[in-house]
Amino acid sequence: MNEHLEQLAPQPLWRHFRTLCNTPRPSGHEAELVSILERWAERQGLVHDRDGFGNLRLRKPATPGHENAPGIILQGHLDMVAQANADHPHDFTRDPIETYVEDGWLRARHTTLGADNGLGVAAALAILEDSELVHGPLEALFTLEEETSMGGALQLAENWLDGRVLLNLDSEDRGEVFIGCAGGADVVVEAQLPTAEPGPGEVAVQLALTGLSGGHSGIDIHRGRGNANRLLVRVLRALEAYDIRLVGYRGGTLRNAIPREAFATLMLSADEIDAVASRVATLEQELRTELAGVDDGLTLAMTPLEARPAQALNAHASHMLLAALNAAPYGVERMSSSVPGVVETSNNLGVVSLDEGRFHLCALVRSLRDSAVNDLADRFRGLFDLIGARTRVENAYPGWTPATDSALLARFRRLHRQHVGSEPAVKVIHAGLECGILAGKYPALEMISFGPSIRGAHSPDERVELSSVEEFWGLLRALIEDLACDTAMGA
Repeated sequence: MNEHLEQLAPQPLWRHFRTLCNTPRPSGHEAELVSILERWAERQGLVHDRDGFGNLRLRKPATPGHENAPGIILQGHLDMVAQANADHPHDFTRDPIETYVEDGWLRARHTTLGADNGLGVAAALAILEDSELVHGPLEALFTLEEETSMGGALQLAENWLDGRVLLNLDSEDRGEVFIGCAGGADVVVEAQLPTAEPGPGEVAVQLALTGLSGGHSGIDIHRGRGNANRLLVRVLRALEAYDIRLVGYRGGTLRNAIPREAFATLMLSADEIDAVASRVATLEQELRTELAGVDDGLTLAMTPLEARPAQALNAHASHMLLAALNAAPYGVERMSSSVPGVVETSNNLGVVSLDEGRFHLCALVRSLRDSAVNDLADRFRGLFDLIGARTRVENAYPGWTPATDSALLARFRRLHRQHVGSEPAVKVIHAGLECGILAGKYPALEMISFGPSIRGAHSPDERVELSSVEEFWGLLRALIEDLACDTAMGA
């Protein structure tokens, strides 16, 4: 599948990306891809090893005469976000990604593309097999489970890597180079809430809020897009005037993707069906008006259910849960005062579920300041303590502190001017690059992050600009060759 990818330029990079598209690799299911890459490395005569977590390293010795150049680590993550449109059956653990080209962009049919971070991985592999490239010692570090927990970076072995320079290939904007990123943590809330049998006059209905754009919970959090969990809770709060009771809820699939869809099952009096249907239609129009120009595809539908649930939350529990969810922090909390135009602190209400009284929420808190991550997580704890829920913080990872005086940054800027003809924008990103974690384990590393233009990451709208991939490839090769001539930096 995806034979057409090998007709794109640069051909070596796209050939490897085809392998990635044809090999299922959602977070936690990277083992098959790791085995494929190890076999490929053996055919190339490359040394390969793994650390205790399973992160993969491939090594290539320097071009003769350049052994004293600084060792370079090409770094990316093997896993991808698994998101598909609700009406498209796709098993990310078994099915390949089907790609196509449209108007200069590569896209996937009804699913995420995996350009995040498949293109960075493909570029590193293509570099390793480039026989014409002059280079110092090369390592390619491919981490696991970045999209779900940063697990690979967090568990990365210390005193394992040899390089002095790390090039993170997980950025998503041509013409930009990143030197800092937000840290973050998962906030998990759970509770077993009391239920009661439906009353004799109650019937069940389902509400479905769909059609939102979604997106990356760091890069897109400031764009004003609708969060399906936030919006459906708002609808449910409005319907409390009709004495509804929650039966079940399902919204969002990943804590780092802005939820595009949410579904709720509720009980209400049969006498109120028409009134509730009318109110739902009004609420749909209100939300569509508010999100006009941002999320024009929003739909809100109510469907009567024939099956009668055995239990629903009791009236008090239903009210308290909706009140807490309605008050929960979400979206942009604060903009940075030191880095203009960059979000400092935010939260994504990523995954919410309710099933037979079991409530679960997973939110992702991000900030350029670790203290702000801790504070926002504590606000969740304080809020959900009021309804007797248990809150824990997991998978915390530090931010990456910018180093504006970096010699590596100065080198990249010079090469960008030479090869692209313009000065790159130096950026700090409100997303969880692995650089912050890696810097904590290897503080002597100099690092930058750059990549091609990717849009709609973490959603089925994900796409990559083909011309930007060629530019990215040229810059990466130029930087590696430039570093190969620098024996002073490698000393």
